[in-house]
Amino acid sequence: MLEEAMNQRQDGRRDMDRAPLGSHVSTTGGLSLAPGRARESGGDALQIFTSSPQRWASSEIDDGAASEFRAAIAEHGIRTTVAHDSYLINLATHKSELLSRSRAAFRAELERSCLLGLDYLVTHPGNATGGDRVEALRQNARAVAEAIEAVPGTTTVLFETTAGSGTALGWRFPELSVLLDAVPAGVADRIGVCFDTAHVYAAGYDLRNDPTEILDRFEREIGLDRLRLFHLNDSVGELASRRDRHAEIGEGEIGIAAFAEFLTDPRVSGIPGIIETPKGDDPIASDRRNLDRLRTAIQDAGSA
Repeated sequence: MLEEAMNQRQDGRRDMDRAPLGSHVSTTGGLSLAPGRARESGGDALQIFTSSPQRWASSEIDDGAASEFRAAIAEHGIRTTVAHDSYLINLATHKSELLSRSRAAFRAELERSCLLGLDYLVTHPGNATGGDRVEALRQNARAVAEAIEAVPGTTTVLFETTAGSGTALGWRFPELSVLLDAVPAGVADRIGVCFDTAHVYAAGYDLRNDPTEILDRFEREIGLDRLRLFHLNDSVGELASRRDRHAEIGEGEIGIAAFAEFLTDPRVSGIPGIIETPKGDDPIASDRRNLDRLRTAIQDAGSA
């Protein structure tokens, strides 16, 4: 028992010395089971859906379930907690009915995230169905700001970089800058960016061959103070393919060397990362394999 306790303390110290890493985990059977799954896969961060991402109808979370979830987070030493909102939400649409449903759904997402005490809620910049991309971005910013103003709490909303398929917004850094600049100053401290490596590569930013330059561009065009989270995924799609498909770390077009160089840049030290890599037949084993690859690559690059 003493040896086990000492090992746990040593693991905890090692965790605190590195940026939190984890995966998107299932909440099947109850929210409180997710932190244990994250830890079993080798993570000290997690991402969940707080309701079905493919349905407008949302699940209610009572105070008891929220309390159990928060207790499990503490028990398993999870350092960073994230939710991803519904894929149906489009706060940039020009269609009034869809916009109304999206506003209500996003506010509910934020309410659940705050109730659970989550650090971040990741959302897409939306799709410019009406054609005016700048106005669509500003509309999205207004909608998110209204939700934040209506829902007190500490959860920060993160706009995710996209691959750029169809009418998707946010696949170029200047578009994200327009979106962020349109957020009212009063809620700006609860807004940031989630940088998805697979999306950025598929959008045309060459992380494989020059990850440092891509980070330079992000710093110039958006600002590193706005970067709060990484989605760490390799890409099935080739550079500039605008194809949103994730590969296991080191098995896609980006490659493990680029992840190592990118994540050991001192400018992003401490920023948490979440993998959304393919799960296969054994999600725990798959997540552990991909997290191990990342940590080994980071460690090797840091000691080189």
